[in-house]
Amino acid sequence: MRHNADKANFGRKYGPRIALLRGLVNSLVEHERIKTTVSKAKELRRHVEKAITLGKKGNLHARRLLLSRYPNDATVEKLVGDLSVRFKTRPGGYTKIIKLGARPGDKAEMAYIQFVDYKLPQADEAETVKGDAGAEKRKRVALRAAGKLRKNVRTLQGKARRVSRQK
Repeated sequence: MRHNADKANFGRKYGPRIALLRGLVNSLVEHERIKTTVSKAKELRRHVEKAITLGKKGNLHARRLLLSRYPNDATVEKLVGDLSVRFKTRPGGYTKIIKLGARPGDKAEMAYIQFVDYKLPQADEAETVKGDAGAEKRKRVALRAAGKLRKNVRTLQGKARRVSRQK
C-alpha cells in the first residue's frame, strides 16, 4: 500500500529523478512497451495514466501542461492524438505490468510495462527463408516475449553462475 508515500526516490536527487521519469514516459509512449524494473514500472504507471487522462481533454491548456511536464513534441502529440482516442471510453487503467523475474546480473525484479491494448508485432512468415537460423531464433524470442515459451528460471540462473565462475 502507498499510505502517505508521495513518490519513489530511486536513490536519486530531484533533477535526475525527473529526467529518469521523463525518459521512461517518452520511451513508453513511443514504443508502447518497455522493459524496466518493477519499482520503476509502478512509478511510471502513475505518471503515464495521469498524462493520458489529461490528454483526453485535448484542449490547448492540456497540451501546454503536457509539454511542460514532458518536453517532447512527438510524445505530447501521440498522447493527445493517438492514445487519448484509443482510450476514450476507458475510465482508467491504461497500462499493465507483466513481471518477468530477476535480472541475472543483480537480481533486480524486472517487468514489462505496456498499454492494455498492445499487440506484439508478428514476424511475416513469407519473409523467412528456409534454413535461416536467425529467423528461427527471432521466432523463439518473439514467442518467449509473448509468454508462450518460457525458459526455466533455474536453468538461466545456473548458466549465469557458470559464466560468473569462469571469469
